[in-house]
Amino acid sequence: MKAIMIQGTSSDVGKSVLSTALCRILANDGYKVAPFKSQNMALNSYITQDGGEIGRAQGVQAEAAKVIATTDMNPILLKPKGEMISEVILHGKHYANMDALSYRENFVEEVMPEVRKALSRLESQFEVLVLEGAGSPAEINLKSRDIANMRMAHETDAAVILVADIERGGVFASLVGTLMLLDEEERVRVKGIIINKFRGMKELLTSGIEWLEEYTNIPVLGVIPYIDVQIEAEDSMALSSLRLKKPLQNEFEMDVAVIRLPHISNFTDLDPIFEEPGVGVRFVSSLKELKNPDLIIIPGTKNTVDDFIWLRETGLAQGILHAAQNGCQIVGICGGYQMLGEIIIDEQAIEGNGGVYMTLGLLPIETTFIPEKRTVQVTGTTSSGHAIQGYEIHLGRSQATQPIQPFIQFDDERTDGVITETIIGTYLHGIFQNRHFTRHYFNELRQKKGLEIISEDVVSDFERREQAYEMLDQHVREHLDMEKLYSLIK
Repeated sequence: MKAIMIQGTSSDVGKSVLSTALCRILANDGYKVAPFKSQNMALNSYITQDGGEIGRAQGVQAEAAKVIATTDMNPILLKPKGEMISEVILHGKHYANMDALSYRENFVEEVMPEVRKALSRLESQFEVLVLEGAGSPAEINLKSRDIANMRMAHETDAAVILVADIERGGVFASLVGTLMLLDEEERVRVKGIIINKFRGMKELLTSGIEWLEEYTNIPVLGVIPYIDVQIEAEDSMALSSLRLKKPLQNEFEMDVAVIRLPHISNFTDLDPIFEEPGVGVRFVSSLKELKNPDLIIIPGTKNTVDDFIWLRETGLAQGILHAAQNGCQIVGICGGYQMLGEIIIDEQAIEGNGGVYMTLGLLPIETTFIPEKRTVQVTGTTSSGHAIQGYEIHLGRSQATQPIQPFIQFDDERTDGVITETIIGTYLHGIFQNRHFTRHYFNELRQKKGLEIISEDVVSDFERREQAYEMLDQHVREHLDMEKLYSLIK
């Protein structure tokens, strides 16, 4: 199997997006291609068709490659839980909660046979593998147990392309420094360089590129201009660089406040709201920032109990209750839904020290944490009659303490969530990706404010993603030396 690997001089240089671009480029050029990342650390996960949990980036890359995502594409997923503890997910299922030292010293070498099996299965099904590294391959304190970078390049005999983010500054120093810290056998695997997120005149880089190629004897395959393409982000690092609308309330007809929980996860649920006309979205971390929004969203979290305690300590819990009393619309998703209920029971210490926690009491439900995680793709119909799809990923099981109106009727005859006149609680991740429902929901909010409603003739989320992948293909292809790229793959 042919293989190409994208590695970076640091985290957040654009490895995931460039890997996505290569998956779509190769697929469009007729190759049967698959993404692969041996070990991923991310709070935004993706649920495969068979209920496995992998990094969101590999799910997106599989979609760009026009193939069905499997757990072989990301056999190890780490989901940070706080205090140097992460949930380890192996082949899509919960394996253990581990501290960093135990993971590096004991688990990494034990799991390599499973990683090789995943690679072997992919090799039997695909022609080309697009591998994505993690962080930087030059972290000298981690290299002995690093299974996400050069070890994978060796395992697959992949040509490595090293990517640097010019927006950070010091792009030549980061590239040369990374190469200098690699061992000789690692350095010879680096066959090309990409300078990413460039803004300005490429001609101004010419002398620097010429020097870099002469100094490193490695060709620069391309300088990729910055592009604001709507590809889902992988982890919370992206929150600091999201394309946020200006959070001045008077600039928008409607104001949405998203509670920025300390362990926020699967925040891609919020992406479509940024595109709703006349809607301003802002992240809130304190009571002072909450103000008087039209809608409060409590998103998913990796640690519901700790984040609810934080909600109380910051005064945001009381602020949310006050807003609810004044008719503010509230949506809670997954962990946020659990917080809207009356009580959380964690007698088995699934999260932290265990115990019983009185929550906001805005919805008549009680939640019990159990060890078995529910991970499944689902389809159904909302109470408003809109067909929806999404996925569940949670440990808690919630039951109504009095008669309720369910928010969703699933096609498997189960129901989910609660809806009242002002509050929605649901376990369904991806609810706002259902664009017809989203437009209808915000039109109802517009009507309540006396605003003019907007056409509900919207482009589906699938069509939007396809447009983004095609735009990414054209953009990267235009600025990359495709002849050199294919020579590396072949």
